[in-house]
Amino acid sequence: MASLEKPDIGTTTVRWRWPSVHPEGYKFAAIAAVITLVFFLFVAEWLGWIGVIITIWILAFFRDPIRTTPRDARMIVAPADGLVTMIATVAPPRELIGEGALTADPVMRVSIFMSVFDVHINRSPIAGSISRVVYISGKFLSADLDKASEENERQHILVEGKDGLKIGFTQIAGMVARRIVPFVKPGDIIAAGQRVGLIRFGSRVDVYLPAGTSPSVLLGQRTIAGETVLGVVGRDERIEGIAQ
Repeated sequence: MASLEKPDIGTTTVRWRWPSVHPEGYKFAAIAAVITLVFFLFVAEWLGWIGVIITIWILAFFRDPIRTTPRDARMIVAPADGLVTMIATVAPPRELIGEGALTADPVMRVSIFMSVFDVHINRSPIAGSISRVVYISGKFLSADLDKASEENERQHILVEGKDGLKIGFTQIAGMVARRIVPFVKPGDIIAAGQRVGLIRFGSRVDVYLPAGTSPSVLLGQRTIAGETVLGVVGRDERIEGIAQ
């Protein structure tokens, strides 16, 4: 009798590695390094050491770690690292509503707040094509306020999967953030978890789940961009948890 072989899943190991720095951060680190050198040479040594700390922090802010994204067309992954600060039923932004886009019916919105210590590279929640990118100038209120969704500088992105699934999400600048940097444009084909942009120095990302899909995350939970599953399409089961 022929024997059934088990899949060999234990032969590969993964080692920790230093995350790379996104090129967008090099110019800021270079400026900080030059100022730091000036402090050391011409001003005061203690200011120079402060400059060293700031330079290292800038490099850490623009870190771009490798992420492992689950391959399942039903899964919607987090576009941002950060803290889940709001989960609410709201209508999508009008910029994401219309023919070939989202409907005006209320859906679940998951808001992820990124502090200045989080990775700020944003990733696509699903695989598909970029059908809309809409930038809107605005204020720079604290990104953890609900009204920041409508008043702050922001950029809406709509992704459409091969099966017609449409997921909209919004990059929102905060009090410290002053620029949203896009990596994609309408018509681009992207994979789930692929890098789509970054927001400089503190911000928030709102994700609009499709109708009939409940969040798979909880308030106060931390997400990892490209890895944490925010929801499974069609799964309308609310989960409960406890902070501890």
